[in-house]
Amino acid sequence: MSKTWRPATQLVHGGTLRSQYGETSEAIYLTQGFVYDTSEAAEARFKGETDGYIYARYGSPTNDMFEKRMCMLEGAEDARATASGMAAVSAAILCQVKAGDHIVAARALFGSCRWVVETLAPKYGIECTLVDGRDLANWEQAIRPNTKVFFLESPTNPTLEVVDIAGVAKLANQVGAKVVVDNVFATPLFQKPLDLGAHIVVYSATKHIDGQGRCLGGVVLADKAWIDENLHDYFRHTGPAMSPFNAWTLLKGIETLPLRVKQQTQNAAKIADFLAEQGKVAKVIYPGRKDHPQADIIAKQMTGGSTLVAFELKGGKDAAFALQNALEIIKISNNLGDSKSLITHPATTTHKNLSEEARAELGISPGTVRLSAGIEDTDDLIEDFAKALAKVAA
Repeated sequence: MSKTWRPATQLVHGGTLRSQYGETSEAIYLTQGFVYDTSEAAEARFKGETDGYIYARYGSPTNDMFEKRMCMLEGAEDARATASGMAAVSAAILCQVKAGDHIVAARALFGSCRWVVETLAPKYGIECTLVDGRDLANWEQAIRPNTKVFFLESPTNPTLEVVDIAGVAKLANQVGAKVVVDNVFATPLFQKPLDLGAHIVVYSATKHIDGQGRCLGGVVLADKAWIDENLHDYFRHTGPAMSPFNAWTLLKGIETLPLRVKQQTQNAAKIADFLAEQGKVAKVIYPGRKDHPQADIIAKQMTGGSTLVAFELKGGKDAAFALQNALEIIKISNNLGDSKSLITHPATTTHKNLSEEARAELGISPGTVRLSAGIEDTDDLIEDFAKALAKVAA
């Protein structure tokens, strides 16, 4: 495959393996095991002396195609596809730390991501410090002699804060730590964490990569040496492998990723501008707007806005619920990155397990709403919001 191909071409043709039948679409290999011509061939395969598949928990042709296609898009040397986004996050972090090590993480994380570093890791003797990731000084001050991993989302869920990835990576390199970036909100089309100095990138492929509400999936991407040393054995022995059927579904989804994300981003930008002019809306946060608090960092590390919009209603939870309940086209869901426009109230769903104080620290108020823009007609979506806002008490 040509390294000069642009993303839209990579995502249709990258990493394709064809059987002797010459199928147009990628084949689904729904086998869990493989056979060998001889006992000697099996021995050589297990020793790693010959290439080939051993067991679907370790890898399969369909999963291999998905991993290679993601590597082309991300600019990574190697990848492992996982059963879900959280399987990818957990694997990327836990495979490289042990009791006595220390993790520094941005406090603005998806609820389950925060649970992994704040609750799960300490159960195994791994320390964690949460910081306000917007200020590089906070990352630097949190470093200890045993710091091994920096973990962050950018933009963050749900308030779309942005972290200076290059700045964090520079600090990590000074102490020999690895930077793990959850890049879901930016998508691999708008932000390249590895190019910015990060060491590992994770995705919930459930989101934009499938983007059509069909299946779960995740992926961890990094250089081959890191995966061989850290993730390979963890992956083989703990079993977070992706189903070949899901890998095939994701291969079909990724073909249209640029088309969908382009329309979603256009919709998100126009809806953000519309909401910013509404009297019942206290504030709007969108990475494509000049009034974003970190517009300078966005210009430096992102090539596009986002498919997500965060906004706050003046009337708090009651207003948020009234708005969501009055929408016709836009559906209430905790998912995002879908071809359908989806809306959620983070304080009562995705971030409900955080304390009220923790939510306040993150800027998640009772009136905060997160919109994931879909691919519908822009004017229809804006009209849907206009009609719903009219039903919200002033």
